[in-house]
Amino acid sequence: MKMLDKRTRGDLIKLVTFIIITSFATGVLVVLIGNLDFEKTQSYKAIFSDATGLVKGDDIRVAGVKVGSVKNIQIYDRDKAEVTFTVRVATPVTKSSTVTIRYRNLVGQRYISVTQGVGDITPLRAGAVIPENHTQPALDLTVLFNGFKPLFAALSPTDVNKLSYEIIQVFQGEGGNLEGLLQSTGSVTNTLADRDQLIGDVITNLNVVLKTVGDRDGELSNLIVQLQSFVGGLTQDKDAILNSLDAVSNLAQQTADITTGISPGLVASIKSLRTVATNLNKGRDEIDRALQILPIKLTKIGRTAIYGSFFNFYLCEFQAKVVLPTGVVKVPYEVYPGGNGRCNLS
Repeated sequence: MKMLDKRTRGDLIKLVTFIIITSFATGVLVVLIGNLDFEKTQSYKAIFSDATGLVKGDDIRVAGVKVGSVKNIQIYDRDKAEVTFTVRVATPVTKSSTVTIRYRNLVGQRYISVTQGVGDITPLRAGAVIPENHTQPALDLTVLFNGFKPLFAALSPTDVNKLSYEIIQVFQGEGGNLEGLLQSTGSVTNTLADRDQLIGDVITNLNVVLKTVGDRDGELSNLIVQLQSFVGGLTQDKDAILNSLDAVSNLAQQTADITTGISPGLVASIKSLRTVATNLNKGRDEIDRALQILPIKLTKIGRTAIYGSFFNFYLCEFQAKVVLPTGVVKVPYEVYPGGNGRCNLS
């Protein structure tokens, strides 16, 4: 019994230890994901003309260091945005401070940068509202990148990402990147210059193509008109075409059934036909001679049936031998002595 209690006590200690460690790790994870800050903070409000992309929990930074987070975003005066945020008590926010929404990365995440402006350095009281003239919205990347679209077309995806990030940094006022931007732009310019011959050839060939098309604008116009008429005719006859397709499908199916039924006999006939063709090829000389003589023979045979559907035969000469006791007697017979008339063989 004591042994059982000792084992249970050990399992309980392990379970409690696991729960404590898991709870601690979960708490740390919640703090990191939720951007929770346990330092004493105070809240402010800022009015922006546009707060697109800014979400609750985004960082508040001073000189790149996180000092707070965004707590709430809501509409203000119908066409503006009111952003409520907190900063550490030790972080000075004065009446001349400027609040700017900046891009954190190319994915679209934002953060708010608080910078000390020129002028009154009186600290703002907690809950104060920073007016619109002391705020700046995020850079409109759509307008910016549309202007750089021809440049991006000549770059690889990696170069585009690098150049885009540098452009954002420069236009957001973060120094140190202008030189890199100019270097990237110079590299692109050199690449385009190295390919000027290829670009020139493309333009020349394109001019030839366009000139050829321009010289035949009449034929091209007629082709387009005829194509339009053809398509219009197909549209009008679509019902008849669809119905005919059904009939063609049925015919193909029936033809397939017929072919399937006669397939064995057809194969045997084709094989026999090959044998016949081989024999005819071997006797082609004899066949050729027969075909040449055939018209003459048909003419002569036709003459024997000129009086009706029967053949006439004439006995022109007859010879016989009669054997008698006294000896052999020859009996000659000739209808037309001298070979006259029909018996003339000349």
